[in-house]
Parts: sequence; structure tokens; C-alpha cells
Amino acid sequence: MTDIARLTDLIEPEAIALGFDLVRVKMMPSEAGDGGEALQIMAEDPATGQLVIEQCAQLSRAVSAMMDAREEAGELLVEGAYHLEVSSPGIDRPLTREQDFANWAGHTARIVMDKSFGNADTKRVYKGELIGIADGKVTIVDAKTGEASLPRDTIHSAKLVLTDALIAATKPIDTDGVDEVSPETEFSDSEEKA
Repeated sequence: MTDIARLTDLIEPEAIALGFDLVRVKMMPSEAGDGGEALQIMAEDPATGQLVIEQCAQLSRAVSAMMDAREEAGELLVEGAYHLEVSSPGIDRPLTREQDFANWAGHTARIVMDKSFGNADTKRVYKGELIGIADGKVTIVDAKTGEASLPRDTIHSAKLVLTDALIAATKPIDTDGVDEVSPETEFSDSEEKA
């Protein structure tokens, strides 16, 4: 099994060296349908809360070079076939860090709890206004059951829900160069990884 904590420890310095904040490192099934896996890296430029294509490509190249060097030295970082995906978190971003729960307070979120949370009858999915985080507990006002205080260490996943308020609050996506890109535009191998 791939050690995500180890990969995160190795990838984060690469992101920081480029001036980015690491949002998430995750192994997931490949969308290519080839039975392999994808190593997904989400990062953001703290100035914009996003990465543009060139920044994704920069991080992809840096991480690929680091992983290649470690694998050539005999360290197995990812078991089996995989490909690297580097992306911006997007508007309906995952909430993975403590600062995410604080920064996005006031917006609608969906939180799914681990199976270890509560008992068999305990509610596991909460959706509503995110209030924030304090003392390791995330507070959300669930649309059906009201306010809940959830231990962050038992949250399986959390993400923002796309709403008009979220769109209005999100900085515009960089559209530089969009006029030059068409469906027929070809990208090099390194750009396709981004």
C-alpha cells in the first residue's frame, strides 16, 4: 500500500519551493480505465487560491524529477502502475487543512464522517453552513438537523458545495491565454500530466 503521509512529506517541500501551498495528496483509481492508479496532487498559489496550467506543469515536473531520483536510488514510493495528476483545488474545493475550515466559514459545505464516528445510528453526512473550527472541532449548521460540532480527526472527507455565494466570493480564474487554446491545440507530454 502506498504511504500517503510519506509522499506528502516528500511532495510538500517541492510545492513550497515553487511558492505553492499543498492542499491534498491522494491515490485514486485512474480515469483512464487502465486498472492503474492516479497520484493526485492538489496545490494552490496563496495569492490566488488556484494554480494555472503553467504552475501545474512546474509542480508536475518538480515532483516527477524528485520521485524519479528516489526510485532510481531504490526507494519504492508508489506500488504498481500510476500516473501523476497535478491540479488546482477548484471552486468546490476539498477542505483538508485546518485553515480551510476557517477560511471558508460562511459557505455551504458537505462533510462525511469516518465509520469510526459515533455508532451505527449516528448521522454520517452533514450539509449546510460551515461555521468554522475551534479546538479540533469543525462546526456546521446542517440543513436538516441543525448545528453539529464534529471532531476533525474523524472527518472522512469535506468539500465546499457550489453555490452562487461561493462563486461570487471566489477570485476569478486566470484566463490569460484562453483565446489561443482551442480543442485542436496539442500539448507536450509534460503538459498533459498537469
